[in-house]
Amino acid sequence: MEPQQHDHATGTGSGTGPGPDHVALIQAEWRRERPDLDVSPQAVIGRLHRLAARLTGELCLVYSRYGLGEGEFDVLAALRRAGAPFERAPGELAAHTMVTTGAMTKRIDRLERAGLVTRRHAEDDRRGRVVALTDAGLRLIDEAFTAHMRNEHRLLSLLAPDEAAALESLLTTWQHRLDGAGPDAV
Repeated sequence: MEPQQHDHATGTGSGTGPGPDHVALIQAEWRRERPDLDVSPQAVIGRLHRLAARLTGELCLVYSRYGLGEGEFDVLAALRRAGAPFERAPGELAAHTMVTTGAMTKRIDRLERAGLVTRRHAEDDRRGRVVALTDAGLRLIDEAFTAHMRNEHRLLSLLAPDEAAALESLLTTWQHRLDGAGPDAV
């Protein structure tokens, strides 16, 4: 059996592969309209962007089964990962979930109203606050995270194990290089 050849210009493989995808069609339009530009980066970046949106949708389906949005799930997961007594300062939570402190306050407010977290003054600094999982929050995130991992396994099972390993390696390398490049390099 011959390996399938990939036509990067159309986004299609030779033989019985699928036809052009959305990104390939966009690239074809840009090649027609702006033949002076190399639009080949869209083949990777456009597909990653579309894939990220699709994966987020698939992940959010599971979160919603537990009455959570993506942000609330992230907060509960960050508290759970902290280990007993399952608490962190709001600023630390914001750093672990990569959102602003204002966005974090809104998430904590919603979780507190739902009885999943509590807020209290920090013991070592009366001006500081601590957010902690309640027993109900701990039970919920343990159940939701188990379902989340099943879902991630399902999504990744669309790739062969060697494909998933190669993708992980490439993404890790790209992330490290991008992080090390600094803002002026992009």
